Amino acid sequence: MANSKDGFFDRYGGKYVAEVLRRPLDELEVAFKHYMADKDFIDELNTIRRDYIGRETPLYYAPTATKILGGAQIYIKLEGLANTGAHKINNAIGQCLLAKKMGKKRIIAETGAGQHGLATAAACAKLGLDCTIYMGEIDVKRQQPNVATMELYGAKVHPVTSGSRTLKDAVNEAMRDWAAHPDTTHYVLGSALGPAPFPDIVREFQSVIGYEVKQQCAERNIDIGAMVACVGGGSNAIGFFSPFVDEKEPRLIGAEAGGIGPGIGENASRMTGNASREGIVQGYKSRFLLDEDGQALPTRSISAGLDYMGIGPQLAALGASGRVEFTSILDKEALEAISFFAKNEGILFAMESAHAGAAAMKIARELPKNKAVIINMSGRGDKDLFITSPVFRRDEWISFLKAEVERLESDKEIHSSKIMGE
Repeated sequence: MANSKDGFFDRYGGKYVAEVLRRPLDELEVAFKHYMADKDFIDELNTIRRDYIGRETPLYYAPTATKILGGAQIYIKLEGLANTGAHKINNAIGQCLLAKKMGKKRIIAETGAGQHGLATAAACAKLGLDCTIYMGEIDVKRQQPNVATMELYGAKVHPVTSGSRTLKDAVNEAMRDWAAHPDTTHYVLGSALGPAPFPDIVREFQSVIGYEVKQQCAERNIDIGAMVACVGGGSNAIGFFSPFVDEKEPRLIGAEAGGIGPGIGENASRMTGNASREGIVQGYKSRFLLDEDGQALPTRSISAGLDYMGIGPQLAALGASGRVEFTSILDKEALEAISFFAKNEGILFAMESAHAGAAAMKIARELPKNKAVIINMSGRGDKDLFITSPVFRRDEWISFLKAEVERLESDKEIHSSKIMGE
């Protein structure tokens, strides 16, 4: 099931869009197939991957974690060491380069935690493209470091105030923009979902992760027992799993956001629990958190990147077939995983990736010592400082913020133009 068949993965996927979007989607599919078979395009992409992204990323053996957990060997794919701090740059660079070859001058994107927006902004700066990022107002407030970096790269960040003001609403706004400006604009969708051909495109650009893991494990004679990735929309997971989905082994495990509990509005679990159902939303068929009328249910997660009501169609199909297993990780378990790997390995997981880390901590104990559990650390935790600090050191963090506000207030008379030397 590596590629879709006419845009479908079994019964999931498709292209359920208004006529105004069919032409740009068809144009994108033709261009994607052409350039993925073009040696010059692939050579240019691989050069950018090496020199700009910093590929290949390391596969790190975690000896202390392995010893403490007492089961399988723990390995971590350090996607957080890629330029911009997460896996998102793999897809952003690929799509922006493709768009430039297609003659598009303007790029739009949606973002949740901000990593896709940041990566797209960086890719546009690298390739000389105009960039607008749609981000839910709630996510703008809780991910200010990423917003500031996007703007530093030259992107225009548009806070979305409709609906729940989170990722799904950012997707809706980006789709509306694309429908209004299809000739000049390309929509860099950040996850392996949406209408065809986006699930195939995003998976292919992210599959570099999985192919590197496969080669690295072969070179080091690592016997993989399980591979674990967090799953929001699912781009890091499907890229990580991609070279293995048509094989019987290893186990492929997706960690969803369990939030604060199993109730409606307490989590973002689509493949676990009993609140999800099949539906057609935002141009594709998959599993979503919907009420009986087909309206989106509220979601909740400490992780902005996993706080999405749907899941990519290929992962939904792989879950239905049993090839990919899914587990739900609570917010508190993700926080415990952040602390565990930081203190024992000197590695700071992003809040999203920590869900995979927490799942791996459980799974490792079930497997023999000669097997390996590979965790896809899809991103670094620097961006989550404003989320984790109030949990791990609340009083000190409040004191720091108060002191910073006082300092900024006292410096009001120093105009920013003087600081910038203007």
